[in-house]
Amino acid sequence: MPVGFGIVGCGMIANFHAQAIANLRGAKLVGCFSATFASAERFAGEQGCQAYETLDEMLANPEIDIITICTPSGAHLDPAVAAANAGKHVVVEKPLEITLKRCEKIIEACRKNGVKLCTVMPSRFGAANQALKKAIEDGRFGRLTLGDTFVKWWRPQSYYDSGGWRGTWALDGGGAYMNQAIHNVDLLQWFMGDVESVVAMTGTLAHERIEVEDTGVAALRFANGAIGTMTATTSAWPGFLKKTEIHGDAGSVIVEQDSVLHWEFQKKLARDKSVLSKLGPKTGNTGGASDPKAISFQGHLDQFKDFVKAIQTDSEPLVDGEEGRKSVEIILAIYKSSWTGKRVDLPLKSDPKRPS
Repeated sequence: MPVGFGIVGCGMIANFHAQAIANLRGAKLVGCFSATFASAERFAGEQGCQAYETLDEMLANPEIDIITICTPSGAHLDPAVAAANAGKHVVVEKPLEITLKRCEKIIEACRKNGVKLCTVMPSRFGAANQALKKAIEDGRFGRLTLGDTFVKWWRPQSYYDSGGWRGTWALDGGGAYMNQAIHNVDLLQWFMGDVESVVAMTGTLAHERIEVEDTGVAALRFANGAIGTMTATTSAWPGFLKKTEIHGDAGSVIVEQDSVLHWEFQKKLARDKSVLSKLGPKTGNTGGASDPKAISFQGHLDQFKDFVKAIQTDSEPLVDGEEGRKSVEIILAIYKSSWTGKRVDLPLKSDPKRPS
């Protein structure tokens, strides 16, 4: 029997999930559900699955083993908890949710029902980032000193105007950090370790009719003593590939999108040349810098493979609920610092309140 998937939410990101499932050996997209049945019917017709009029009806199908949540960010909680309560394993598109309290409710529901949970962070599965992570684990950087990440993207006003939820605190949960740069926020803490404190500034500089930031900079101190920065924007025309730079007292690596731009260590290894030859710069990859549709589904496919393996072997997926919660907490700390003008220490004791 194939591993059966059901998708909740039939917007743009659901297409990436459907493509990943279609290319996952031994998997099948069984059904979909949307708050608007017409949307589910359209999606089902395109993807060759069944459209359900109610979520409960889809959750009752024994052929569905895994539910993937593709609703707007601030609407992940209810379907995720419902899926867990129905005994389904749960995949949640980033972010896990938009507050720590809501993240924790999803994590607890999955734990209580004995089902697996993962947060979609496909950047971790790219070959360049995997190679960088291994170099850190092998101690090749010596002492980590500086970690920077940059997401300088462009989104036209029409992007925010295309959906009533975009650019709202209630459903988007934030702007350039929570929606676009969260993948690199996740990567930087995965590489550098826990964040100890944050000082940040944010602003809305190039767009109208949105509540959230389109530009931000944050300085961080990590628990290991290293420092770093996180830059996020959707106001940088024409949009540039995202970049992560990791430095230590014995080495430096720069990754742009899925390519290694710089790979150098004091203690050289024979395989270093092959890293650059195999993972060096590629042409024609825009990586969603100016078009959110111009993103490959390969990362989703790799993560879905990891999740199915975790289910089959009763192990933890690479990005479980707790891992997904980390990037949300860092971003909320960035927001709190920008609102208060003060340094914010982590872990947060509670969800920060926006100024009225």
